[in-house]
Amino acid sequence: MNRSNIILIGMPGSGKSTCGVLAAKALLKNFYDTDLLLQGLEQQRLQDIIDGRGIEYFISAEEKAILSLNLNATVIATGGSVIYSQKAMQHLQKMGKVIYLHLAFDTMVNRISNITTRGVVMKKGSSLADMYSERLPLYRKYADYVIDCSGDTVEQTVKKITEVIL
Repeated sequence: MNRSNIILIGMPGSGKSTCGVLAAKALLKNFYDTDLLLQGLEQQRLQDIIDGRGIEYFISAEEKAILSLNLNATVIATGGSVIYSQKAMQHLQKMGKVIYLHLAFDTMVNRISNITTRGVVMKKGSSLADMYSERLPLYRKYADYVIDCSGDTVEQTVKKITEVIL
């Protein structure tokens, strides 16, 4: 498989979609958002999938969507929960370089005001802090590169992504 892709992983609010589309332009690549793929396949918003079918179903549907990808020369923005599927992450690793956009906890909290409607996978009774500490080691485990973008503007994060790749 061609490893010409750049896969962005990270917490909700880390800028995977926003920075991904701009990085794609800067790097002369296509852009693909797996959250939009999942919504299209399921014909529902992410939050409606979670609310209606549950977290296990969501993670399974996300894995299936990721495994269907066969892209080249593309910046791929993933859903924040993609790291819960080892199969999905191994597929993405074969497809390209995985970049983890790291956010400090406080920065994440400040950036995501719409937590109950944006389709964030959180176990019942879990706090944002619980989700953050559960995901952190998984993002690091799968990342080829880690970019700290806590204090960065979109432009600064895009610059860091392009510097890592070029």
